[in-house]
Amino acid sequence: MTREEQKSSPFFKKVRIHVLLFIATFLTTYYVNGIWYSLAIMSILLSHELGHFFMCRKYHVDATMPYFLPLPLPPFGTFGAVIKMKGHIPHKRALFDIGAAGPLMGLVFAIPATVVGLILSDVRPVPADSSNYLGLGEPVLFSFIAKLLFGTLPEGMDIYLHPLAFAGWAGLFVTALNLLPIGQLDGGHIMYALLGKKSDIVYRIGIFIFCVITVFFYKGWILFAILLLIFGFRHPSPADEYTPLDPRRKMLGIALFIIFLLSFTPVPLKF
Repeated sequence: MTREEQKSSPFFKKVRIHVLLFIATFLTTYYVNGIWYSLAIMSILLSHELGHFFMCRKYHVDATMPYFLPLPLPPFGTFGAVIKMKGHIPHKRALFDIGAAGPLMGLVFAIPATVVGLILSDVRPVPADSSNYLGLGEPVLFSFIAKLLFGTLPEGMDIYLHPLAFAGWAGLFVTALNLLPIGQLDGGHIMYALLGKKSDIVYRIGIFIFCVITVFFYKGWILFAILLLIFGFRHPSPADEYTPLDPRRKMLGIALFIIFLLSFTPVPLKF
């Protein structure tokens, strides 16, 4: 194929969009927090989406390559990344595997980034003028790793995160959001595979709790809460509704729900 034919090929046009968005997101994350953060968060997001993508390939479910979403604003420099599934999911086991693969692959990079980044971080006094001080809500998993490395901090002291540690924190944050057991999020896929149509009850309870958190604890969730109210109550059924999950997948589903609880923080940013 000549270079001119490649440029006019629909495949290369589609790939070009994904590559350009990838490069743009690398640049915005680099602009916001530097090279270490950019490399780490891009690795976490890419591994998460490729986990979904290759699992879709395994089960012959048509899916796009990852779309990265650049945002040249702090604190994250990105809205994350997504893939779009266009094919019909054959059965619950495929649904479970596709939903679980993303968070699991993301954690493979997020947890080491957190550990190494915390080792590179400093413990300093909290500044007297905290107007420019951005505090982070610490999920249980992040706090546990920090306590193992630093012990109990004296009053008035805090950990000033290395950009790599912040990428690890952001990776846990993204993983927790995706594992919310609601609608067509990864956690919603997993919950539907476990409970079938009964998962609708879990979705409703989850949305109610999330809205309560939004109203009373952290208004920053408002946009996400609105999206959940619009899209979070329904989940498309796989072709085979009746073949149950095997015990290994059921145990992994419980483990992923525990990971969600350990990684989620109701108030992620404290200004």
